[in-house]
Amino acid sequence: MIKADIKPFFDPSTFTWSYIVSDPASKRAAIIDSVWNYDAKAGRTDTKSADDIIHYIQKEGLSLDWILETHVHADHLSAAKYIQSKLGGKTAINRHVSAVQKIFAPLFNLEDGFPCDGSQFDQLLDDGDILNIGDLSIKALHTPGHTPACMTYVIGNNAFVGDTLFMPDYGTARCDFPGGDAGQLYQSVQKIYALGDDFQLFLCHDYLSEARDTYAFETTVEVQKRDNIHIPKGVSEAEFTAMRQARDQNLQPPSLIIPSVQVNIRGGSLPPAAKNGIHYLTVPLNSL
Repeated sequence: MIKADIKPFFDPSTFTWSYIVSDPASKRAAIIDSVWNYDAKAGRTDTKSADDIIHYIQKEGLSLDWILETHVHADHLSAAKYIQSKLGGKTAINRHVSAVQKIFAPLFNLEDGFPCDGSQFDQLLDDGDILNIGDLSIKALHTPGHTPACMTYVIGNNAFVGDTLFMPDYGTARCDFPGGDAGQLYQSVQKIYALGDDFQLFLCHDYLSEARDTYAFETTVEVQKRDNIHIPKGVSEAEFTAMRQARDQNLQPPSLIIPSVQVNIRGGSLPPAAKNGIHYLTVPLNSL
């Protein structure tokens, strides 16, 4: 089996892990879950995190084939379009992104004619689809629950699970966003666990638990099944669903959910500029 080169990048402002995955022979690469920095107080975007990824790809002489999203993120803006403008490559996400767009387009009162069909992305993926970077295959697994469009990307014995799972001491993703479903999340985690105990799991976020003082991005199926505080092996779907629903009732919305969703359902683009040339984000009052 060809071993992929995996380079993690951490954005401390959003606690997000992004990844460059590359084929060492051909030097073809994919990016998973990039970050476009956003200062909510100033209403300004910044490309530092994305530029770090771009500079690494250029320094290593990699060619970018894919810019992948594990889901429509509610906690950071995607830098997919910015990176594509610098390096090329195709953007991809799960086909059910259209369901997410249909939920949020009315909420944010998006412009007339906004297409809720996923056409903002270059390729829409179904469960079991295969992408390639050089001689490496990327298998797309649909793992909904956190959102309808969550996708896990399997490369060799590595799986990039998005928000579906966190480190074992932090548990699992919330399911209270529109379109979320705790029962679906339970089944998605079982799908990941079925990959095999030796699979390496790469996470999209780490928020640290009280038991650790070092951020982490990687664990294994075996460790998750043994130690995950929400969904260890043997927990029933009913038990997990009851726990998840009770816990979600007390969670606050992510601090960047309003700008993130508006940008990310566009594939990483800002809304169209107004007549004065300025881009605006909409804040729906008393609605989230």
